[in-house]
Amino acid sequence: MSYTREIQIEFNHCDPAGIVFYPRYFEMTNSVVENFFNDVVGRSFAAMHGFGSREAAHNGVPTVALEAEFVAPSRLGDKVLFSLAVEKLGRSSVGLKIEGHMGTELRLRVAMTLVWIDGMKSTAWPDEMRARLANYMEDAA
Repeated sequence: MSYTREIQIEFNHCDPAGIVFYPRYFEMTNSVVENFFNDVVGRSFAAMHGFGSREAAHNGVPTVALEAEFVAPSRLGDKVLFSLAVEKLGRSSVGLKIEGHMGTELRLRVAMTLVWIDGMKSTAWPDEMRARLANYMEDAA
């Protein structure tokens, strides 16, 4: 199963040639991850970081590895469909595969590893989060 989110390419994403400036893809993939955690995993980034609460939160999912392949350019006005799947689920880490397509054309492929932290130390995923992440494993039915 995969999580999907469409992002329209805006002027602020583009370089003077009208194509996506590559660092903007990292902002887009972070948005996909942030929305995945909110919509699917049940933990918003705001809650993890203690925003809107009097108590400071000490949780998070920092990126510890990131690899990107820019396959084809995306242009101003394009609507890119991003898909996210879990490739590997460890004790405290998760390997994600994110792809961006426009129609059948692959535009971007990203492999990233996140780690669940509590108090600035990696720790095991809480059971409910682990179960929700496992539902998005590439080979999950």
